[in-house]
Amino acid sequence: MVFSSLIFLYAFLPLSLAAYALCRSQKAKNASLLISSLIFYAWGGPVYVLLLMLMCMADWICALGIERAGTKGGKKGWLAAAIVFDLALLGFFKYAGFFCSLFGPVPEKIAAIALPIGISFYTFQLMTYVIDVYHGRAAAQKSYWRVLLYASLFHQCIAGPIVRYNSIADELYGSRSGTGGLLPGIRRFTTGLAKKTLLANPCGALAEALLKGGTAELQSLSVLGAWLGILAFTLQIYLDFSAYSDMAIGLGRMLGLHYPENFDYPYTSRSVTEFWRRWHMTLSRFFRDYLYIPLGGNRCGPARRFFNLLVVWTLTGLWHGASWNFVLWGLYYFVFLILERLFLGRVLEKLHVLSRIYLLLAVVIGWVLFYFTDLSCVLALLGSMAGRFGNALTDFYTVTTLKNHMFLLLAAAVACTPLVRFVTEKLNARANARGGFAAGAWEIWHSCAVPIALLLLATCSLVGDSYNPFIYFRF
Repeated sequence: MVFSSLIFLYAFLPLSLAAYALCRSQKAKNASLLISSLIFYAWGGPVYVLLLMLMCMADWICALGIERAGTKGGKKGWLAAAIVFDLALLGFFKYAGFFCSLFGPVPEKIAAIALPIGISFYTFQLMTYVIDVYHGRAAAQKSYWRVLLYASLFHQCIAGPIVRYNSIADELYGSRSGTGGLLPGIRRFTTGLAKKTLLANPCGALAEALLKGGTAELQSLSVLGAWLGILAFTLQIYLDFSAYSDMAIGLGRMLGLHYPENFDYPYTSRSVTEFWRRWHMTLSRFFRDYLYIPLGGNRCGPARRFFNLLVVWTLTGLWHGASWNFVLWGLYYFVFLILERLFLGRVLEKLHVLSRIYLLLAVVIGWVLFYFTDLSCVLALLGSMAGRFGNALTDFYTVTTLKNHMFLLLAAAVACTPLVRFVTEKLNARANARGGFAAGAWEIWHSCAVPIALLLLATCSLVGDSYNPFIYFRF
């Protein structure tokens, strides 16, 4: 089940919200939320609910062990046990085939291992819980069911944002009211739903149509066709992933939970360093706070800092997938970050327009590495983008495709900028300044009419095409 499906929109979500609202006590509300979350997760793979519950059990026990240990060595032992257990399971399900391929053919039994949905996300969340308990930033939970609720929240268990335990525990287990955030939550959810169904999915279909086939087909693309295909994917992946984050944040707001922002219009950045402060922010912060800083961060000499960054970006690439293209994708960004630290960052500060062009070119080329797991396809598309194979600049099919999708691409590009938010804030400020009828009319329009319209448009686009999983589900 995905957020952008008719069964979720018109069955699961209304029923889960109704069950939550009917509960009187906070304990009952959390029990309802836990049951809903486990049902949601089991929809995609019932057997892997047991894996999620097992990992929660192990981390719950280890966190209690940390809190009760009398010595620092004992605390470290419990912490190490939790991290090794979590990473061992993540490594088995996600990377067993990759590591076996380093030494020869992958055994059939290993190749047949299915990747549990969301394991990369909830593993990191559970690790933040145990690490925060170790460092005294949070108290160990006495109730196993509370740990399971934290890790399994259906709003963000599958694809983030990665919510740290100490940032959500008070809201999750304390007294809260979802009524104040209901309308803002619905507005945020429907905005994400529209981004996914009306923009991301069509952009994805365009990218798939242009970038399909193997190396021969990619080498035969015109220069315009190659660029148009990867630009469509560039728009798709941002709109798809940020849409999921919008929907997750909106679902949380409906219940009085405040999840962290995950995107801040990264394509408007002026450097790769800034881009990664704005893209998948919760993952970047996780690696910064739970890996880079413990390794020494910026407190070390230049050589050690570069090594720390190398470790972080190699693992960032691997986190996205068990394939060499993802490793190269992580190292690709590592090179840019090093160059910007050494000298390029100072140059970019003086080049206002060129710095944005530089960033977009770097990111678009990076998405080529991300899109294809076959490195020969990566080289083929990059060659076609550069006209290396004697490609024509344009062709009739590509020009026609571009004309047919012009408004879609323009709308998608605008959605990647803060323009809509800027206009909305201006209109909101003007209506509130006038007060009276203007303020009331704006509130009805903004909080009711627009979400209803977006929901209806999204529903129309989903009829006959209800299964449209988010890109980050496979990570």
